[in-house]
Amino acid sequence: MTIFSKIIAGEIPSYKIAENERFYAFLDIFPLVEGHVLVVPKTETDNFFDLSADYLADIMVFAQPIAKAIEKAFDCNRCGMSVVGLEVPHAHIHLVPINEADDLNFTRGKLKLSADELTAVQAKILSALQA
Repeated sequence: MTIFSKIIAGEIPSYKIAENERFYAFLDIFPLVEGHVLVVPKTETDNFFDLSADYLADIMVFAQPIAKAIEKAFDCNRCGMSVVGLEVPHAHIHLVPINEADDLNFTRGKLKLSADELTAVQAKILSALQA
């Protein structure tokens, strides 16, 4: 069982943004920037492009309102998306508020936010998602 499956099952706490029967979205606790969200299928598949065509299509539809909420909640040019998948063997996409392409550079240092800061980021996205 991957760490993402444990998060989805509620065995590990997370800063949940959205959930349905197939997907779970939550804050990356070591984000590139504030507002960095992970979108994970509930099915455990290592390689993102090994997901079935319907899962690939549906994850984009699930992620779209989250991406739009990120764009509303943070001062950014747009919400960038990346599929890296090297750190956790569970398919996922990164939604990151960006102003330039280098903002999606995963070799840069990650932020270390406090629980209060993460809760504030979660609240900003949830507020924009409900607007």
